[in-house]
Amino acid sequence: MSLILASSSPFRKKLLKKLSLDFDIVSPEIDESRQDNETPKQLVFRLAQEKAREVAKTHSGLIIASDQVATLADGAGVGDEILTKPQSHKNATRQLEQSSGNVVTFLTSLTLLNAHTNNMQTYIHTSKVFFKVLSAEKIEDYLQKEQPYNCAGGFKSETPLGVSLFERIEGDDVDAMVGLPLIQLAKMLEKEGVSILKK
Repeated sequence: MSLILASSSPFRKKLLKKLSLDFDIVSPEIDESRQDNETPKQLVFRLAQEKAREVAKTHSGLIIASDQVATLADGAGVGDEILTKPQSHKNATRQLEQSSGNVVTFLTSLTLLNAHTNNMQTYIHTSKVFFKVLSAEKIEDYLQKEQPYNCAGGFKSETPLGVSLFERIEGDDVDAMVGLPLIQLAKMLEKEGVSILKK
């Protein structure tokens, strides 16, 4: 059965290649706007499923879809404020100032849809990033060197410079924060008869 990644993300493509499986890429065209009174967890859950269903309209096989948001919270819980891609130095500075000494929670949803049977598995992975207290000088130095203006929250969690901003990270899948929880994906594929390694 063919495997399809429902994403235009180069990061998810790179992650899926780690499993050494053949797959095609189809970019789903859906409205990703947050609905009224929708929590961040409800948002990523819905969007992963909508992406998979959209691709299933024109393609058959096993369809992998994912979505991710980063939220800011003062404690260890999931906040309601979603951190966006800052797109500018000024916005990135403001977001890192907000994150300083706080917790950023990444919610990464994963859906595997069997377009033949309509069986759908959906999972949400939670990662928590505990930030150091960041001085204005450290924030400025980081942004000048990394320029992560197209990354949610204004930082890259997968780079050495990015992790220098953190006290610690909590989560059980290192790939989830980059955009695709591979540990869970392997389990989902197994349920559909696709083994990463020979039995």
